[in-house]
Amino acid sequence: MRIIAGEFRSRTLTTPPDDRTTRPMPDSVRESLFNLLRGHFQGQRVVDVFAGTGASGLEALSRGAASCIFIDKDKQAERTLRANIETLGVEDRTEVVRADAMGNSAIGACPTSAHLVFFDPPYHMMRDAAQRERCLASLARFIEKLDETGYAILRTPWPLPSDESDDADTSDDTGDVDLRLPGAVGPETHVHSTMALHLYMRDTNQSHSEP
Repeated sequence: MRIIAGEFRSRTLTTPPDDRTTRPMPDSVRESLFNLLRGHFQGQRVVDVFAGTGASGLEALSRGAASCIFIDKDKQAERTLRANIETLGVEDRTEVVRADAMGNSAIGACPTSAHLVFFDPPYHMMRDAAQRERCLASLARFIEKLDETGYAILRTPWPLPSDESDDADTSDDTGDVDLRLPGAVGPETHVHSTMALHLYMRDTNQSHSEP
C-alpha cells in the first residue's frame, strides 16, 4: 500500500499481516475517492475514524491537509499507524486517539468544523443490523462536527444486506437498508465492486444541535 499523490507520493505504508485487524482500502478505490474530493485538502482539518493503517488520513496530509486526528481502539492497529506516521515524519501534524470510535471520547476528539471525516468501520459491523445502527448513529454525531462544505465518507461492503450474512460479499440482496441520517445531506453512493463509498454533508438548514 502506498501514498498515491502529493508530498509523499509513492511512499510505502506498513500494513498488517492479514485483514483481521484492519482492512485497508485498495489503492485504486482510494485514488477514485481522492479524485472525487479534489480541492478539499489544502489547509483542512481531517479526522480518520476506525483509522487502521491511517492510509486515508495520511493521503489527505500528503495532499496538503493541515492536520489529522486518527481514532482506533485496536493496539496492533495503533502500532502500525504510529509506524506510518513516523515513516512520513508527520508527527507534528497528527494526533492518535486510542478510543472506541462509537464512544464519547472519540466524538470529543473530533474538532468542531472538521472538513473531512473518514469513517471506515469493520465490515461485520455494517452487516449486523444492530451494530450498523450504532455505527450510523455515531457517524451522524461526527457529521454534526463538519464545517459547511465538508464531507464525511462512509465505507461499507456492497451489496449491503439488510441482516447479517456470512456470504454478504457475494449476496445479490441489497436489502432495504436506509443509510440516510438525521442532520445530513446524502448519501451519494459510489460502488466499487464489493464495496461502496457513501458521501455525506452536514445539513446546514437544520440546527447544529439537532440529533
